[in-house]
Amino acid sequence: MASNYNNESITSLKGADRVRKRPGVIFGSDGIEGCQQSIFEILSNSIDEAREGYGSTITVTRHEDGAITVADNGRGIPVGYNKKEGKHNWELLFCELYAGGKYNTNEAENYEYSLGLNGLGLCATQYSAEYMAVTIHREGYEHSLFFEKGVNVGGLKKKKTSLKATGTTIKWRPDLEVFTDIDVDEHYFLEVLKKQAIVNSGIEFIYLDQVRDLKERFFYEKGISDYVGELSDGREFTPLIHITGSGRGRDREDKAPYKVKAEVVLTFNNENTALMYFHNSSFLEHGGAPDKAVKTALTSVIDKHIKDKGKYLKNEKKITFQDIEDSLILIASSFSTVTSYENQTKKSITNKYIQSFMTDLIREQLDIHFIENQKETEKVVEQILVNKRSREKAEITRQTIKKKLSVKNDLVNKVKKLVDCRLKDPKERELFIVEGDSALGACKMARDAGFQALIPVRGKILNSLKADYDKIFQSEIIMDLVRVLGCGIEIKNKHTKDFNLFDIDNLQYDKVIITTDADVDGFQIRTLILTMIYSLMPSLIDLGKVYIAESPLYEIVHREKSYFAYNEDDKREIIAGFSDDKYKIHRSKGLGENEPEMLWMTTMDPKTRKIVLVTRDTAEKTKVMFDTLLGDDLTSRKVFIETYGPLYTERLDLS
Repeated sequence: MASNYNNESITSLKGADRVRKRPGVIFGSDGIEGCQQSIFEILSNSIDEAREGYGSTITVTRHEDGAITVADNGRGIPVGYNKKEGKHNWELLFCELYAGGKYNTNEAENYEYSLGLNGLGLCATQYSAEYMAVTIHREGYEHSLFFEKGVNVGGLKKKKTSLKATGTTIKWRPDLEVFTDIDVDEHYFLEVLKKQAIVNSGIEFIYLDQVRDLKERFFYEKGISDYVGELSDGREFTPLIHITGSGRGRDREDKAPYKVKAEVVLTFNNENTALMYFHNSSFLEHGGAPDKAVKTALTSVIDKHIKDKGKYLKNEKKITFQDIEDSLILIASSFSTVTSYENQTKKSITNKYIQSFMTDLIREQLDIHFIENQKETEKVVEQILVNKRSREKAEITRQTIKKKLSVKNDLVNKVKKLVDCRLKDPKERELFIVEGDSALGACKMARDAGFQALIPVRGKILNSLKADYDKIFQSEIIMDLVRVLGCGIEIKNKHTKDFNLFDIDNLQYDKVIITTDADVDGFQIRTLILTMIYSLMPSLIDLGKVYIAESPLYEIVHREKSYFAYNEDDKREIIAGFSDDKYKIHRSKGLGENEPEMLWMTTMDPKTRKIVLVTRDTAEKTKVMFDTLLGDDLTSRKVFIETYGPLYTERLDLS
């Protein structure tokens, strides 16, 4: 039982313990995400300084022992005595939460547009560090500070220097007593520095990695315009659209007005898409106000131009932002002198005025752009409608396929031709996909009914490479196969993002064995089945669940004993082993014509059969070949036939 809860039970955290014992309150997590956020807090201060025009280069170093260094060439942090506060500034900045020089941004006292606002980051990172070493060059002096586990060691050291350069260098090692993980890998640094270079045009970011002996430089002279062009990669079907503006307003009538400026660059592209938001150069992972503004404005403007051009069909529903996003690359960068972040991690902002300002700005300038560029507008309108109708069609198909796949029990009655096995554990079951009813009958007599199930394919199934999904799912043969396998389907393209109904745990068989005759028709049916699996459930191939049963080409009878050859080399090797010429060679019959004993031995007995595992490489080569021979590219087919046709026609016996 717990001890008594009384007046002495209430305690308060003091000093560094306010962060060290509860890092998640400041950094959002006590894991690797929190550790990363602490790095960004220090980086933010250097970015704010450079954006105000003081310094143009920021260097971040990852050391082999897990320490990090952030160095800038700004003015240098002021660390001298502060008469107003009655303390040295270094004590306020490094040892006091809610102390900083960015509380008066709305009056543009020190920093007009700032990443750091709350006066928490620098101190909280110092408190959470195993150690922190600070070197500041300012006003002809070098100032140095050292901290261990949130406690200053030795006070402020100051010496005259001949260096004219100014700036701040902070090196620290996050503490494993505070964070559960401090192993921040290179990808975090590379991603963050690239994003900061994108939204801070003209500022150079250098990354030095002592662990991997790596150096990277990030610099975008024109900021987000350069990056949108990089993302678009020359595949855009409209030129870049540049929207800029500034304003002044308030979130509530009783609040003071503040300044906002925004830059939005967008283009339309069917190959690459992106949607990114930054505020005061902080990447807004969850968007907030700018995200709502972009979605409202773009949907409104494009819907208006679709209506103006009479492009909607009768009773057709209006577009959604998803239809626009499917062909959109857009980056928005906004700044404000007052910012309401969702929390200290700065992944979303909630300012009402920023939302309304950006909505009006985008709506007005985009509308003018579309009016002045009618050919461009026509392309956008047509493509967004294509996206919309594709999405709606995909949703109808998704609902249809979901309904068709909702067969949980009684598969034998739902799939009439399925011959199931007795075992219920999927890990012990095999499914043979056989060619036609004749083969089904023969395999049924030859199989082990305990663990081997059968389903026939009647004739040539639909070519999944050429057919639309709605036609594929109208195919009874394909739907029977999908139902019997039980794992659903996986379709991945930009118009069917939520169309994945695949779950490997629902697969009803450990092996799926494609079993067809060793002739031209059999090979084509095998290829169609393999193409269907590759198109609708490629993970089965990746997980090693799909096999091809090899049927023998020849039965060689010698002294009343049968030998089976699966190719010409097998045949020669078998014959070479005979001591006399008293043998007969029979061309293999179709599966349906074989005796059960022979079929069991050659095709179904795990001890003697030959089955070939289908790999991703095999499936992709099959797809390319099948597409060449049966696809829509007539030129490629002609070239292939002209190149390789003679190799096969010369082998034909035309007598």
